[in-house]
Amino acid sequence: MASETGRIEAFSDGVFAIAITLLILEIKIPGINDGNLSTQLAKQWPSYLSFTISFAFIGILWINHHRLFTHIRRSDHPLLILNLLLLFGVCVVPFPTAVLAAHLGRSDQRAAAVLYNATYVFVALCFNLLWRYAESQKRRLLGPEATESAVERITRLYSLVPLVYVICLGLAFVSVRASLALNGVLACFFALPPKMTWRAKE
Repeated sequence: MASETGRIEAFSDGVFAIAITLLILEIKIPGINDGNLSTQLAKQWPSYLSFTISFAFIGILWINHHRLFTHIRRSDHPLLILNLLLLFGVCVVPFPTAVLAAHLGRSDQRAAAVLYNATYVFVALCFNLLWRYAESQKRRLLGPEATESAVERITRLYSLVPLVYVICLGLAFVSVRASLALNGVLACFFALPPKMTWRAKE
């Protein structure tokens, strides 16, 4: 039976908030006896970089999740499951972030970057599945403001998300720096207002 989405959005917001907050725990406060403070702070650059990219990823994901639920006005059991699957991926993000922070700049950074990007691919797939299901059930789940043209544009844009993160994953095997740089570019792109991103695709 269909129901309002208020509880889904509130629960999802809580998960996003917790996951994005956990990221900062990987940035450690240097000890008093660890040597020069400036040097110790500078040594943590992998943690700063990993935190920034992951914060942007989760934050932009939250923005787009909010955008989708301005169109999704009702829910059913499959939608709940797909949203939980997406939140599962969001909860996992702090772990590969910590792994990347610990190994970036070292000999095994490639494995860390692969794990990091593979997590993003999984989350992107879950996000796409959530919208695809809602779109396929539009007469039951979407609000009246979700016109055919709006739905088509959103579907076209978000169908590319898994693909571009697969490209990031592939790049991780070739160049960790290029892979992380592309992650940053994607975060900036998906942060743009919908009209600007749709125009870029037209």
